[in-house]
Amino acid sequence: MKTASLQGPAPASAPGPFVGLLISARPRQWIKNFAVLAALVFAQRLRDLDSIERALATFAAFVLCSAATYLINDVADRARDLAHPEKRLRPIAAGALSVFVATLAAILCASAGLALAFAINTPTGIVVTGYLALQAAYSGFLKRLVIVDLFCIAAGFVLRVVAGASAIAVPVSNWLYVCMLLVSLFLALGKRRAELELIDAGSHRENLNEYSLALIDQLIAVVAGATIVCYSLYTMSAETIAKFGHDRLKFTIPFVLYGLFRYLYLVHRRGAGAAPERVLTSDVALILDLGLYACVAVWAIYLR
Repeated sequence: MKTASLQGPAPASAPGPFVGLLISARPRQWIKNFAVLAALVFAQRLRDLDSIERALATFAAFVLCSAATYLINDVADRARDLAHPEKRLRPIAAGALSVFVATLAAILCASAGLALAFAINTPTGIVVTGYLALQAAYSGFLKRLVIVDLFCIAAGFVLRVVAGASAIAVPVSNWLYVCMLLVSLFLALGKRRAELELIDAGSHRENLNEYSLALIDQLIAVVAGATIVCYSLYTMSAETIAKFGHDRLKFTIPFVLYGLFRYLYLVHRRGAGAAPERVLTSDVALILDLGLYACVAVWAIYLR
């Protein structure tokens, strides 16, 4: 096939098709899909079995749809991935997984994810359809547009939150929407910064030439500051106090601050921003911080 020359030679110990598909589906990145559970937690539905089932089904739908987008993205970027020190080892770029098998698997995953989303309810199905459309547009041309590419990444997280809220039929809080937007922009900027440091920007993605470390650092400072202010105002707002009956959620602020500071430390001193999902599942300090945040948040939201 002509695509073989684009993919490069397969490694000597190339995985089989099933393992190659699993690797290309990025199981570690499925952690992003936990954003669909945000509405479940903050809408105080953790005691409602039906809401839990719907939220978990939405999570599963996004796992399938996100796996499909990763596969299609790897097919589209197989030539560029060869210029990246890590991405060149991906099964499709390395020639260990054929374009045909990857494309077929992506179609099946997307179809199953959409079917599951519409089975939950129509609004959830519409949101998941919008997510797939956004990812298709991003892989096709939006990722080449400077700044726009960052907002596309952030929109993917926001759509997960909206889908989670739609599944359990609760409105999306304005505070939750803004906080998720800011946090996802923060992670996207960290990823771009790492890419600029690690690789020849122009050889992998054209629009990286439009960024600079100085610009990225300025944007990170703006977004990090806005995230802290927005979340702090949310925890102490009259709306939040009226909803939960107290202002105890403010005690989660130190954990949010530490999480942002720790992540910035890892980005600047350890060059860890290229894979946020890897950082969030391997850095002991961050894992402990997230665990403590969850404990305090559950105490604040659910215990009277």
